[in-house]
Amino acid sequence: MTDWTDSIVGDRMTVDREFNDRVAASDFTSQEWGLIMTATEFEIEHPDDPERARIVADTEKLPQIMPELKNVRSQMAQMGGAPDDTSSSGGGLFDSIKGALGLGGDGGDAERQADAERLVQEYADELQRHLESKGKWERVRIAYQE
Repeated sequence: MTDWTDSIVGDRMTVDREFNDRVAASDFTSQEWGLIMTATEFEIEHPDDPERARIVADTEKLPQIMPELKNVRSQMAQMGGAPDDTSSSGGGLFDSIKGALGLGGDGGDAERQADAERLVQEYADELQRHLESKGKWERVRIAYQE
């Protein structure tokens, strides 16, 4: 099923450029967005039904990269390129201990993950609209099934 994604690399690049404004308007930096997209795979739901078929984002790997998103944000803040999230979560020794014990501090991560999932699905919807507008959707949908 990777062949279908290989066939739309150029289309993804076009959608990436068009989607940059949405990323810029989001709470994610372009570096964070790159990590999010690396952790995301795309599938076609109901590929055998032309009326219901749609591109969906598989975001099951996002929880694994959420700590790295925090690191990127922190590094960029130190370089003056992004707001630092550590102050909103409290930070410090007490929060580190709570985190090590699994006693909280994940509320922000869960919210950011939900935001990432929403944005990635918007991207998938935009990609499908692009493919439909270029008359490629049917071919891509069929290639997915092979």
